[in-house]
Amino acid sequence: MDAILVVNAGSSSLKVQVFEIVGGGLERRLRGQLDGIGVRPRLRAADGSGTLLVDRSYEPAEVHDLPTAIAETGDWLRSLEGLKLRAIGHRVVHGGPEFAHPVLIDEAILGRLARYQSLAPLHQPNNLAPIRRAMAIDQDVPQVACFDTAFHRGHQAYADCYALPRALYDEGIRRYGFHGLSYEYIADRLRAVAPELAAGRVIVAHLGSGASMCAIAGGRSVESTMGFTALDGLPMGSRPGQLDPGVVLHLIEERGMAPAEVTRLLYNGSGLKGLSGVSNDMRDLMASDDPAAAFAIDHFVHRCALHAGALTAALGGLDGFVFTAGIGEHAAPIRTRIAERLAWLGAELDPEANEAGATRISAPASRIALLVIPTDEELMIARHTLALTGGAR
Repeated sequence: MDAILVVNAGSSSLKVQVFEIVGGGLERRLRGQLDGIGVRPRLRAADGSGTLLVDRSYEPAEVHDLPTAIAETGDWLRSLEGLKLRAIGHRVVHGGPEFAHPVLIDEAILGRLARYQSLAPLHQPNNLAPIRRAMAIDQDVPQVACFDTAFHRGHQAYADCYALPRALYDEGIRRYGFHGLSYEYIADRLRAVAPELAAGRVIVAHLGSGASMCAIAGGRSVESTMGFTALDGLPMGSRPGQLDPGVVLHLIEERGMAPAEVTRLLYNGSGLKGLSGVSNDMRDLMASDDPAAAFAIDHFVHRCALHAGALTAALGGLDGFVFTAGIGEHAAPIRTRIAERLAWLGAELDPEANEAGATRISAPASRIALLVIPTDEELMIARHTLALTGGAR
């Protein structure tokens, strides 16, 4: 089987998918994940029909970090009979100012991507680790980096700049936006699911542990809630979202916090986790009777509504609103509350369709379409990898 491997590496999990190259197209043959790294490591994978291929648990010390997870997953993949990897596609969160399209990776490119690690410390180092491992094993397998920032690179300069001296913009201090692979997939999927919206004005809400929204006009990104780093915009699982930079100055100058402490606070101790003191997981907050959990949800919904208004202004009106990612796809009560806050735009929810998880959850009388579309970043990566390599090793 000639195939493309897609790798999406995080701090506590490693996701892999295998797509067979069939007649110039792609068919998903395997979906796997090694999660709980260092805590309760577990490797699970199923084939394209959902049949379980492996379900293996480890002691924490056996898979204690991402490199060991990469090695263990790689060993299992190489044990599969008939699998011929023609290329490997990787999600890389930050492409900086220079990478606006997927790119074939070599040592020089890898070094340039490493420069952006401080801009995405939760993601970039982990994204690059499996690339290095694969290069060490077999340098003849083409590897492709697909960037979460690339979809947003067509923004107007006046939208992406900060009101700082121009020299800083020229150095790369600007708004980038993230979750671009997800938004690119949804923009493409709209052509089939809701063709009347594909050429219109749409807000896509990628709501998960990481959360952002994107304004899309005619299939192209116009504006995003995230900026220079993945800290900006909506509140997230453990990140605060939009924050007055004066807060950071106060923490350093008045509270005496070291920069490393502030970094840990903003990336690991804020957002839903910091507000609630309960959890960074929306499922836990929805199930909790702790008032602090309810308060964190109230804040999340409020900020989503505020940013939806700003993105509507950027679009000059709104034709549709799409929910995607973990919270967006599965948390019907959160969709209900956000939709209620969009009533001023003419949004009207169909409660039964929403509870059933239908694709279209707006009522017939709604002036804007409300949809739920599962995202598929891995398929997007596989498509880019096939297009760039031709699938030929």
